[in-house]
Amino acid sequence: MSSYMGVHVSDQWLQSQFMQVELRSLKSKFISIKNQNGKVTVGDLPPVMIKLEAFNSMFNVEEITGILDELHADLSNEIEFEDFLKAYLNLQGRATAKSGASKQSSSFLKATTTTLLHTISESEKASYVAHINSYLGDDPFLKQFLPIDPATNDLFNLAKDGVLLCKLINVAVPGTIDERAINTKRFLNPWERNENHTLCLNSAKAIGCTVVNIGTQDLVEGRPHLLLGLISQIIKIQLLADLSLKKTPQLVELVDDNNDVEELMGLAPEKVLLKWMNFHLKKAGYEKPVLNFSSDLKDGKAYAYLLNVLAPEHCSPSTLDTKDPKERAKLVLDHAERMDCRRYLKPEDIVEGSPNLNLAFVAQIFHQRNGLTTDSKKISFAEMMTDDVQTSREERCFRLWINSLGIVTYVNNVFEDVRNGWILLEVLDKVSPGSVNWKHASKPPIKMPFRKVENCNQVVRIGRQLKFSLVNVAGNDIVQGNKKLLLAFLWQLMRYNMLQLLKNLRSHSQGKEITDADILKWANNKIKQTGRTSKIENFKDKSLSSGIFFLELLCAVEPRVVNWNLVTKGESDEEKRLNATYIISVTRKLGCSIFLLPEDIMEVNQKMILTLAASIMYWSLQKAVEDVESSPSPSNGICTATPDASPAQSVSGEDEISSLGGEVSYLNIDDDDSDTAVSSQLENEKSPTVE
Repeated sequence: MSSYMGVHVSDQWLQSQFMQVELRSLKSKFISIKNQNGKVTVGDLPPVMIKLEAFNSMFNVEEITGILDELHADLSNEIEFEDFLKAYLNLQGRATAKSGASKQSSSFLKATTTTLLHTISESEKASYVAHINSYLGDDPFLKQFLPIDPATNDLFNLAKDGVLLCKLINVAVPGTIDERAINTKRFLNPWERNENHTLCLNSAKAIGCTVVNIGTQDLVEGRPHLLLGLISQIIKIQLLADLSLKKTPQLVELVDDNNDVEELMGLAPEKVLLKWMNFHLKKAGYEKPVLNFSSDLKDGKAYAYLLNVLAPEHCSPSTLDTKDPKERAKLVLDHAERMDCRRYLKPEDIVEGSPNLNLAFVAQIFHQRNGLTTDSKKISFAEMMTDDVQTSREERCFRLWINSLGIVTYVNNVFEDVRNGWILLEVLDKVSPGSVNWKHASKPPIKMPFRKVENCNQVVRIGRQLKFSLVNVAGNDIVQGNKKLLLAFLWQLMRYNMLQLLKNLRSHSQGKEITDADILKWANNKIKQTGRTSKIENFKDKSLSSGIFFLELLCAVEPRVVNWNLVTKGESDEEKRLNATYIISVTRKLGCSIFLLPEDIMEVNQKMILTLAASIMYWSLQKAVEDVESSPSPSNGICTATPDASPAQSVSGEDEISSLGGEVSYLNIDDDDSDTAVSSQLENEKSPTVE
């Protein structure tokens, strides 16, 4: 793999927007211009950009020149590679807007919310406002500002303080944010406002939103296109929450045999919704399958058939008899109204094929009346197919972490989606740039099974190069979907990413590998420096369940972030839960992207406890580096630091960075507890040998 060195970009956010194969290609084009001219100017870019496949059918040279002229004061100015990448992203955003199509149609959660797209849909805005007015109208704090008038910009102005978005996240996934951590004064200072938005963005990641292109400043400024993009994702997560076998076992009626059930479990929520819709349409005699939420629904006929089979008592023959699509759409919405379905769209939205609003409307119909069986045998079978609590919790953590990295493919179900190896290669390319040989990788859809095995074999080879414990593991084990193996591999991958981030921050000093002992020593020392007495022996220490240790650690790295009036003694289970939920929200408010649950702290889940400690350590070290160098260092993946989250400085940069000691080694955790030693766990598994 040595011949495939990664292209490194100093701006980590910018690096997160590209796969290594894209960066290598763009870098070679940039160098070719430089070799010809000795330097690269803005004026050199149009002839190069027009040859790129992404733009050659969307713009001509004059249009590209005009766009670049808007971005740069002088076309003769010399630019660096990062400026070239930013220009590419700008053109890519405009091309997406011009085509009117999302780059990723496979999942609404991957919908583009880039700062480059400035158009908004007034219909969508009105629908989201209606949703907010309905669900947050009685909120003790927000009711003084609601209802919002959709004809004004009140939505964007109200969102500037961050409270609305945090509350909306809690509506979508209750309990995500401890509302005690939200700053809810009538007038917030810039630091408090920034804290709310930092909490919002990190919590949005924690429920599955794609927010790699949105920063706190975008929300503070109330940029309409970005706010609507984020609000759209949050609302859709809420509306599609029941589209899984775990939440709605009756969905098993949509499939015929066991293999189909596994396939159903791996489908994206909107795909399950389409499958449900077609299931009922087939029963109703509607012959044309609905493949999307836009063009296939424009004439309103599919809606008419669907509502007739779900609520025949409200059906009207005139709905199908009318020849005017707009009139039919109106009758469909009248029918839905009689079913007590909240309207998310107008007749015009159906006729125009608005995908977001149609999806929301169908989801509302499903929620109101899904028309599925109550057959106890089938439901019992579906419940048997779901994972145990611990496995589900770990799958959730790794899924959210992968999606937070900004890779191209969105993960809906880890156990199903990674089996062809492609997603794991994408993740490896992010956490270890240049490690993947893309010439030997096959991109989905992959028809031939051996191509999947080839992908997974490369995954295992790279894992061994990164010194992962992979005893008796082959690519086929991943293809087969061995859950224990996958969880253990992903844990090592996440851990490697975490340690590399910490190591890179220390490159200004010793540059040694970070170990679990270093993280433990750092955490204990930070608390000791404040004069407090909390101390843990390891990351399995049962005293961690009270939450006091982490609250003292958070206070040590940023004194103003913890309100001790809200902290309990952590003695009873209820007190432990209150502290745990507060810890998670305060850590996100500080600037860390973490994906654990309160139960992980209460039960002292060693892996998740370690990620929490490492995330806080990363934030603290990064802030120390910034204090020393007076320059931001944005992060990617495990933790996203927010330099201006607080006006107070809590550490001395040089002391913070140089205080860590420790030998060069990898993070070592008791394998019996963490399943770090990955070995093939098939039915005929052999006893693994120790490497």
